[in-house]
Amino acid sequence: MIVRIMGEGQLTLADSHLAELNKLDNELLAEMESGDGPGFRTTLHALLARVRELGTPLPDDSLEPSELILPSPDATLEEVRDMLSDDGLIPG
Repeated sequence: MIVRIMGEGQLTLADSHLAELNKLDNELLAEMESGDGPGFRTTLHALLARVRELGTPLPDDSLEPSELILPSPDATLEEVRDMLSDDGLIPG
């Protein structure tokens, strides 16, 4: 799957990593619902770091359709809330 981190670029990521990323996504969703700003920030950074670790960056001149779009590391709680689906940021 192709994942875009807003403001950074795209990575390819194996579907087999989605279950692990969903755990962080669920934590992020819970922190957003409870209004835990510091926890939200920590978990967002952990989620993005894990995507960077597991993914392979696409060349800068490559522009592929993204199947998943994640917020930038400096996104606010409100900005991320606007990006959410019923499943959070990561489907499943």
